[in-house]
Amino acid sequence: MRVTVVGAGVVGTMHAWQAVERGHKVVQIEREAEARGASLRNFGQIWVSGRAGGEELETALRARELWEETGRRVPALGFRANGSLTPVRGPLELGVAEAAMARADAAARGYKLLTPDEARALNPALRGEFSAALYCERDAAVEPRTAQLALRAELLKSPNYTFLPGREVREVVGAGAVRDDHGDVHTADAVVLCTGAWLGGLVRELAGPELPVRRVRLQMMQTDPLGEPLPTSVADADSFRYYPAYASPALDELNARQPQPETAAAHRMQLLMVQRADGSLTIGDTHEYEHPFAFDTLQDPYEHLTEVVESLLGRPLPRIRRRWAGVYAQCTEPGRLVHRQQVSDGVWLVTGPGGRGMTCSPAIAETTAEQLGW
Repeated sequence: MRVTVVGAGVVGTMHAWQAVERGHKVVQIEREAEARGASLRNFGQIWVSGRAGGEELETALRARELWEETGRRVPALGFRANGSLTPVRGPLELGVAEAAMARADAAARGYKLLTPDEARALNPALRGEFSAALYCERDAAVEPRTAQLALRAELLKSPNYTFLPGREVREVVGAGAVRDDHGDVHTADAVVLCTGAWLGGLVRELAGPELPVRRVRLQMMQTDPLGEPLPTSVADADSFRYYPAYASPALDELNARQPQPETAAAHRMQLLMVQRADGSLTIGDTHEYEHPFAFDTLQDPYEHLTEVVESLLGRPLPRIRRRWAGVYAQCTEPGRLVHRQQVSDGVWLVTGPGGRGMTCSPAIAETTAEQLGW
């Protein structure tokens, strides 16, 4: 079988990986020299802890297995089973953590509710004050800025894989055939469009204007090296307000009685923090849904994140090295993990995993392969 994958972000690259692994001939086309979108501008987290129960959690757990398997073959991914800690303060935040512990799928996620001393035994960098911490053993991380490069370097070892950068696919010209902006036609048995947040142009023409996917903008930052290990990923209790696994009467009470600070509420913020291979910290994030998006980054969210992180670490942050904004595509239908649609004869669109893209992409690609009979 011949497969054309359009897009070289993590979702597209995982589709190419699945196809090559199954013995198919793959051409992957990317409009940039390399992917430059949300696949690089994220935490690199394999984030199981907050996923909705049912299909979403099952997909995340399967993806976690696939990431680990791939990480053994491709050490440059930087896969590490680091787990995560969410420190909580006060009875209201603790109540949400206890409700999470009572979930029927708590064991599958590797949830444990730890005392401060137990949490610091796992992550001695957390010197700030907190009441307890929710631990998720199944969370993991990779290096987002280089993961696609590492996967592609491995793919290029196969004679069945071809990478064509700097080409934008402009039209479908027949069953399983697309033309790029160089005028070249690529014919295959299956074309998979993994175009991320690029939802205009050809995607709009094929899927129509009512595509149930929206674009979401975020702001993040990265520090200089911390100077000590941060052995786990770290979240704050505002993440409870954002991730579906924590929905409960206890969360309703937290929202009613202890609303977010003004800046955090205005920018729909949570703290997520991961240490990179060089010792620096990736820290975020915000969520902006209203179009048109701002073209600049705002300082207030960065100041809020710095204050939260320093309160947990009990020390000043290193110098901020980078700030950036990113945009990702998210399904608008409640409970829908990804939008997968046949848009033409032999052509499928796979988009909209939202903030789950880095986590779930291996399993999303595996499902596509199974559904298309690869």
